[in-house]
Amino acid sequence: MKPAIYFDELEDDVLQCLLCPNKCIIKPGQTGICKARKNIKGMLYSLNYGELTSIAMDPIEKKPLYHYHPGSEILSVGSWGCNLHCDFCQNWEISKRRPGIINRVIPDQLIEIVKSRGSFGLAFTYNEPTVYFEFILDTARNAIRGGIEIVLVTNGYIEKEPLGLLVQSVNAMNIDLKGWNPELYKKLGGEKTYILKTIEKALEAGVHVELTTLIIPEENDSPEDMKEEVKWIASLSTDIPLHITRYYPAYKYDKPPSPPEKLKQLWEIAREQLNYVYLGNILTTKECNTYCPSCGALLIERSGYNTKIENLDEEGRCSKCGKEIPVIL
Repeated sequence: MKPAIYFDELEDDVLQCLLCPNKCIIKPGQTGICKARKNIKGMLYSLNYGELTSIAMDPIEKKPLYHYHPGSEILSVGSWGCNLHCDFCQNWEISKRRPGIINRVIPDQLIEIVKSRGSFGLAFTYNEPTVYFEFILDTARNAIRGGIEIVLVTNGYIEKEPLGLLVQSVNAMNIDLKGWNPELYKKLGGEKTYILKTIEKALEAGVHVELTTLIIPEENDSPEDMKEEVKWIASLSTDIPLHITRYYPAYKYDKPPSPPEKLKQLWEIAREQLNYVYLGNILTTKECNTYCPSCGALLIERSGYNTKIENLDEEGRCSKCGKEIPVIL
C-alpha cells in the first residue's frame, strides 16, 4: 500500500478522495468507486501501487496511437480498478475487481524491464491508469530522466490538479471520448465536461494527444452527435487524430457489434472537419491509412498492426508536397 496524495480529512476519520471528479466520501474500512483507494484508520491508501495484472510488448498502433512512433512496439502494463462503470467494458476482469494473480514491482524494477525489452517507452493501459496515480507518477518521473517515453491510455476522468502534475512526465495520451451526449456519461457515472477539460489540459501541456470513440449501437452512434463532437475537436485543432472504433459485445452488453456501414458513415462525417480520422476494430485498409491532407499522397499504410511508412521524410513532411504532418517518428 502507498499513501494517497489527493484527499481531504473530514470528521470522525472520514476522508474525501480528490483524485477524480467522483470525489468519493470514504468511511474507515471502505473503498471508493474505483475499489483501489481505501480509508484505513483515517488515512487514504492506494491499494494497487506497483500491482500489475498485464505486461506485454504491443504495437503502438494497438493503443491506438497512429501518429506517435508508427510501426514501433512499446512495453505496455496494466493494473486493476476504474473510476467509471461501463457495462460494455472489454477489460472488465481487471477494471471491475482485483484479480487473483498479481505481479508486484517497484518503479525502478519496471524501468529495468523496459530497458531489457529494448522498448523506447512505457504505456500504462488495459485498465484505467489514473486510479494508480501514485505509482505512475513515481515511475514516470524516473523514466523520463532516463530517456524513456511515457504513454497513457485513459478515460480522462481526473481532476485538474493531479492531471497537471501527471502531464509533466507524460509524452503521449490516447483519451477516450465516449460520445457527445452527456446522458451517456451519466449512465457511466461521469460527466463529459471533465473529459473535455482533460483533453484541453493535455494539449496545453504539449502532450501528443489522440482520441478514441467506441461506437455502441443506439448509445452514441447518432450522426448529429458525431458532427458536434468533431466540431469541438476541430475547434482545438483539425490535426488531432480521431479513432472511431467498432464495439463488440462484452461484459453486460450483448448488443450486436456496430454495423460497418454505420462506422463508415460516421467516418465520413468526421473527415469533413478533421484531417486524420481512422476506423478501428474492423477489417479495413483505406480507413486505417494516413494520407496527406494537402495532396492526398499515401503517407502511412496499415494492414492490421503491420505499418509501412511510404511518403514521409525524416522530419515528418510529406515527400510529395512538403506539408508538415503532425506525426512523431
